[in-house]
Amino acid sequence: MTKKIVFDKEVTLGQFLKSEGIISTGGQAKWYLQDNPVTLNGELENRRGKKLLQGDTLEVEGEKFTISYTTTE
Repeated sequence: MTKKIVFDKEVTLGQFLKSEGIISTGGQAKWYLQDNPVTLNGELENRRGKKLLQGDTLEVEGEKFTISYTTTE
């Protein structure tokens, strides 16, 4: 099952990991990504600053997430 995560502004992979409680501080993202495989749209991703786009799919620790953004007009 894929969990839909909604943000109100653009986030990076590191910010996503922190918001989901996978890491406790942003500084841990670099080390976490070195030791734990994270896939973004089916490709291995280890850049903590990678911007996540609408509809991106992540797999972290066996869980799947889909990124969505609220629109403000």
